[in-house]
Amino acid sequence: MNTVSTPALAGALIGRSATSMRRIPSAIIPIIVMPLFFVFGFSNTFKGLTLMPGYPTDNIYNWMVPYACVQTASFGALASSFSLGRDLEDGFYDRLLLSPARIWVVPAASVTWAGMRSAIPLVVTLVAGFIGGMTIPGGFMGIFWLAVAAAGVAAMASLWGMGVTYRVKKQSAGGLVQVGLFVAMFLSIGTVPIDLMEGWLPHVAKYNPITAILTLSRTGFIEPTLQWGDIWPGLIAIFVSSVLLGWYAKRGMKTLIP
Repeated sequence: MNTVSTPALAGALIGRSATSMRRIPSAIIPIIVMPLFFVFGFSNTFKGLTLMPGYPTDNIYNWMVPYACVQTASFGALASSFSLGRDLEDGFYDRLLLSPARIWVVPAASVTWAGMRSAIPLVVTLVAGFIGGMTIPGGFMGIFWLAVAAAGVAAMASLWGMGVTYRVKKQSAGGLVQVGLFVAMFLSIGTVPIDLMEGWLPHVAKYNPITAILTLSRTGFIEPTLQWGDIWPGLIAIFVSSVLLGWYAKRGMKTLIP
C-alpha cells in the first residue's frame, strides 16, 4: 500500500487546526486575553518585589513578560487536548490511524502546530510589555531566545496533553492537562527568583526543568550581555523533557492500536 506524502499530510493536519482556531472564537480568545492578564495583572501585583535587595531587575515587566509568554504558550496544549479528545470521541482519529500514512505524522503535526501557535502569545506579550514600559537590554537576541523557549514549552505541553488524552480518550482530559501545566509553572521561578524563595519551594524550583527554560526566556531581558550559562541549561531541559514526554505520548498512543 502506498503511503501518503508526509509533508502533505502534516500540512493538511496543521491547516485543519488553523482553520478550527479561526472558526471557533473560544479557541483563540484565551491565547490573546490570558497573556494580557498575566502581563498586567502579575506585573502590578508583584511590582513591589523589585524593591527587595537581590531582585534581578528594577523593571517588573522585564521579569514578568517572559513568564507570561511561556505560560500562555503552554496553554496551546489545552486546545490540542480538547481537539484530540473530540476526534477520539467521534471516531475521526481512528480514521487517521487507518489511513495509509506513517503513524508518527499525526502527533508530530500537533506538536508542530503548538510550536507555531506560540507566536501569538509571543507577539501579544511583547506588545503589552512595551506598553507597560518593558525594555530589552539584550536586543533582538533576547526576543529570539524568548521565542525558542515559548515554542519549546508549547511543544512539551502538547506532548503532555496528548499523553494524557490518549489515556482518558475524552475531551475532559483537558482538566488534568491544565492542572499539570499550572503546577509545573508555579513551582518554578515564574514570579520570584530562587534566592528569594523560602521553605521547600527553592528545592523544588531548582530541579524543575521549567526554571531552566524560564531563565533561557529571560536572557536579554535582565542583562544587556547574553550569558551562554543561562542559555544551554534551558535548551537541554527542552530537549530532555520533550524526549520523555514524547515517550509518554507514544506509550499512550499504543493504547489506541489493537
